[in-house]
Amino acid sequence: MGTDIWGKIQTKLNQEFGQDAYTNWIKPLTLVSTDARVAVLQAPTAFIGNWVARNYGDRIVALFAGEGLAVDRLEFKTGAINRTVAENNATPVVTKTQIPSISRNKTGLPGAKLDSRCTFETFVVGKPNELAHAAARRVAEGGPVSFNPLFLYGGVGLGKTHLMHAIAWEIQERNPEAKVLYLSAEQFMYKFVQALRFKDTISFKEMFRSVDVLMVDDVQFIAGKDSTQDEFFHTFNALIDQNKQIILSADRAPGEIEGLEERIKSRLQWGLCVDLHPTDYELRLGILQSKAEQQAVLNPNVEIADGVLEFVAHRVSSNVRVLEGALIRLFAFGSLVGRQVTLDMATECLADILRASDKKVTVDEIIRKVTDHYNIRMTDMLSPRRARSVARPRQMAMYLAKKLTSKSLPEIGRRFGGRDHTTVIHAVKKIEELRSVDNQIAEDLELLRRMLEA
Repeated sequence: MGTDIWGKIQTKLNQEFGQDAYTNWIKPLTLVSTDARVAVLQAPTAFIGNWVARNYGDRIVALFAGEGLAVDRLEFKTGAINRTVAENNATPVVTKTQIPSISRNKTGLPGAKLDSRCTFETFVVGKPNELAHAAARRVAEGGPVSFNPLFLYGGVGLGKTHLMHAIAWEIQERNPEAKVLYLSAEQFMYKFVQALRFKDTISFKEMFRSVDVLMVDDVQFIAGKDSTQDEFFHTFNALIDQNKQIILSADRAPGEIEGLEERIKSRLQWGLCVDLHPTDYELRLGILQSKAEQQAVLNPNVEIADGVLEFVAHRVSSNVRVLEGALIRLFAFGSLVGRQVTLDMATECLADILRASDKKVTVDEIIRKVTDHYNIRMTDMLSPRRARSVARPRQMAMYLAKKLTSKSLPEIGRRFGGRDHTTVIHAVKKIEELRSVDNQIAEDLELLRRMLEA
């Protein structure tokens, strides 16, 4: 009967306080007994027991009464810890307790759940991510490091979150007693707002400032949130002062996050900021080969024909998540049709992904990239000026416009200040000649092409 009543109470608490609060604090509790007007609840940690007692204790006692069960107080048991908290007009005593460490088997904890697939062993290293990988490895090894915080940044699907999870797993493997807290910036903000709502910022500060390693993903989401930024700033400083490691990630470098306070930008730049660059062909192929080996274990009857992985690596260049999704679809398709996955079948199966990955480069975008690269003004690029410092970049831009867009020669000429199509033909021939004898021209072309197609 007691278990049924506790289930009803949990449902009501979920409805009253929301799914996130329920998952973090209420769901982990188990009702042990309701003898002598005392409800005994088992909590995973003393910290969770304390939090529930302070923030939900009165309401839980009232809900027991509403279910016809006379309960005057709650008692929380957490293994060797047995804390009795009087709920009738008594203020619970809050003592410093250890925050739950991340573990493969623990659920309902204050931090976000880690993905067991995201380890260093499953992370494919290439030139675009080798520095980020090396820095993450160094931090995960433990001990003093010369950079704190470690700030990883880059676009969607380039491996930031994978490295964050890998660091957490590695630290836990090397030191199971380490107190590691991993969560997103949105979760940090939500927990701070909840602490304000329940007038319990002391427990919030205690939770975040008692860890050995704090990991916050997608820091850009706290930009513009003044109170959250203020608390983040003080938490950051408190942990740095204690020589505790901080690892952060964002989609941009600290200085490029609009709405982020200057003092926070400055603090974030104290340590090592590492950019995860867009994947190149070699890295994408390596990722596909690694993932294909894993899929082959799950789908031993599926055969991928030669050239298919190379084709996908070349055509799908947006990010790693899309790349992995394409591979999973190919294996599923091969399993369903019961035949070898050929290049023609892959083209048909991935038609929508291939269309979305075919980025439409515009002439305007090419002009912007080239002017930025050569540090010249847009007006000079489109002007009649024939000085080599302007003419050569203009020819480069015309060449790229011819190679990367479907625009006709007259259309390209008009976009470059109303020039004739013969000027475009001359520019294309000139750059073709130069790229074979001038290494700098060849390198610039390749760099600009990669930036435009990334």
